[in-house]
Amino acid sequence: MNESKKLNRRAAIATIAGATGAAALLAAGAEGKENPMSTPTGNKGRLKQSVCKWCYPNVSLDDLCREGAKMGIQAIDLLGEGDWATVKKHGLTCAVANGPGGISEGWNRVEKHDELVRKSEEMLPKIAEAKLPNMIVFSGDRREGLTDEEGLENCAKGLKRITPLAEKLGVTVIMELLNSKVDHKGYQCDRTPWGVALCKRVESDRFKLLYDIYHMQIMEGDVIRTIRDNIAYIGHFHTGGVPGRNEIDETQELHYQTIAKAIADTNYAGYFAHEFIPKREDKLASLAQAVKICTV
Repeated sequence: MNESKKLNRRAAIATIAGATGAAALLAAGAEGKENPMSTPTGNKGRLKQSVCKWCYPNVSLDDLCREGAKMGIQAIDLLGEGDWATVKKHGLTCAVANGPGGISEGWNRVEKHDELVRKSEEMLPKIAEAKLPNMIVFSGDRREGLTDEEGLENCAKGLKRITPLAEKLGVTVIMELLNSKVDHKGYQCDRTPWGVALCKRVESDRFKLLYDIYHMQIMEGDVIRTIRDNIAYIGHFHTGGVPGRNEIDETQELHYQTIAKAIADTNYAGYFAHEFIPKREDKLASLAQAVKICTV
């Protein structure tokens, strides 16, 4: 990510391990300082809020679950199979399970289809058994000579091979919309119209988009209108401050409380996940603030 060279989401998507060190973040109360997480705030809003673990590398998964639950967090995003039991232990779920493939090499590569289908057929039953709602996939990057039309056709061809199983198991396959301007040069699923066109070609209620508000603000803007017009094709949301992908407060250009209210007003029933990289020393205080902002 452009904020920190030490945080590499491409690597984090593949293997997200629980880290230690959260005790230091939670020790303020012991030193006589106010700890904003000391009293559960709950979340009585209309959106089911989640958080991405990779944004908190120095907070263990156990601590993120425990403190997040006090704030009103109901799920953790982007986890592999080995972490699902930890989340469940804390009464949460994994809103988005890691799927096969990566950001750069995804479903727009026909030569990758057999491998991606095989791995999907292995993962989808496990995700269903764990009662998780979504599995993430990626389009892959544009290659020389590959047009957007050809990328659509290739992705649809491959995804149609796994959506019948997803339908049978009740798991939604979601493809993330990412910006190709700043963070993921060349990524093909980089605009909402392209993603919606793919949904229409796949023709399955179990294939939808992960609308990342940070990424689409960079690529398109007009966030609320776009969400309202395309909510039928959106299965998940990610947040992030623009510019920089940091806190979603007054330091950035979007007003997230208004966005959250607009999403809730569509009767959206999926998860709304925070995927920003906190700049403050107390990372969990930033998360608590974000949850409060988006409790509408």
